[in-house]
Amino acid sequence: MKRVASAAILAAVLSAPAWAQAVQPIRIGLIFPLTGGSSDMGNSARVGAEVAVREINEVGGYLGRPLELVIRDDKADPDTGLQLAQELVLKEKVTATFGFCNTGVAMKALDVFQANKAILMVTCATGTGITAKHPPADSYIFRTSARDQIQTQFLVDEIVRRGLTRVALLVDTSGYGDAGLKDLEAALGRANLKPHAVARFKVGVKTLDEEMKQLKASGADALIGWTVGPEEGVISASRVNAGWKVPQFGPWGLSHASAFATSGGKVDGAAMVQTVLPNPFLERNSSFLRGYAKISKEAPVGSMMSAAQTYDAIHLLLRAMFDSKGDLGSAALKKALENPSGPYRGVVTVYDRPFSPADHDAISANMLWLGTWRNNERAYYYKDDERKASIIRRKEKATQTAAR
Repeated sequence: MKRVASAAILAAVLSAPAWAQAVQPIRIGLIFPLTGGSSDMGNSARVGAEVAVREINEVGGYLGRPLELVIRDDKADPDTGLQLAQELVLKEKVTATFGFCNTGVAMKALDVFQANKAILMVTCATGTGITAKHPPADSYIFRTSARDQIQTQFLVDEIVRRGLTRVALLVDTSGYGDAGLKDLEAALGRANLKPHAVARFKVGVKTLDEEMKQLKASGADALIGWTVGPEEGVISASRVNAGWKVPQFGPWGLSHASAFATSGGKVDGAAMVQTVLPNPFLERNSSFLRGYAKISKEAPVGSMMSAAQTYDAIHLLLRAMFDSKGDLGSAALKKALENPSGPYRGVVTVYDRPFSPADHDAISANMLWLGTWRNNERAYYYKDDERKASIIRRKEKATQTAAR
């Protein structure tokens, strides 16, 4: 009787329609620095992805197929990032990959995705060259973070608005720092300014007191520190130690929890570029942070921008999957990402048409906010911006002049 029953069950399973048999998940790759000095970015991005996947799977996934994350730790190391990119694309054969918080790691891995025509969504790294290396019309590389070209211009515009003219630059010697210095010099040049003083340092330093004394002695009236989270904290601490009260500016790395922790809170009042800030009066913003808190209890969040930009990117891919009408090949997904059927109301913004065949950067200059640290949390630098935050800043066309 047992053999008859077993045979009957087997026959029923084999004759069942495809949808009734085991459902194959849609595998999505993640490559982020989950350990080391950039881990606040990487782990926040990972949690952001997990929040999105949980939400999607709770309502049935993609046509009944759940999304499954295949997570890898690049340790902020370019060689490791390259190896993991090859693993996810060639061995794991994921549908798409989300990743990279460090520009140097991303740049070394890009060609793996491009050569194999595999979708890569860069959700943290900001180096201008990431989306410039390959022409968008042919590229499989997309990005939901703000490229350094617009971050540097945003900071210089703010400095000029304040009437400051003697700008000191304190920049690390990484690939990120090298590229950022070029963008800073170009942005200053467009304002008919030159760096008043420049100092360089290696990532991993514990103090910049001597460099800060030299920059203070130069007579500069503003400071831009260009580096990643922990070293941004070192810059802030050294500026305070030197008793130098000029305004400090920095890219999004200044907003990382590691910057706050390393500085012992001395980042307070520094100005930083942001695409999103905590805002309890914005429903999508507060809902996302509640979802984040169910997975991670860290306070403050390691990097809200990393988390939100990754969360939004997962949802943008899901919409592209529906727009591609069941074809999950990279060519179909690329076309769908470039030609969305409708807007997506995300955490960072409402994405009307984040990508096109001519532009693979979802963030334009008008979407940036000036943020700061206030009362141990990220906040809008200007109270007026906080009041205006409910007015969604949508992406401008590439031909339009970016405005704050």
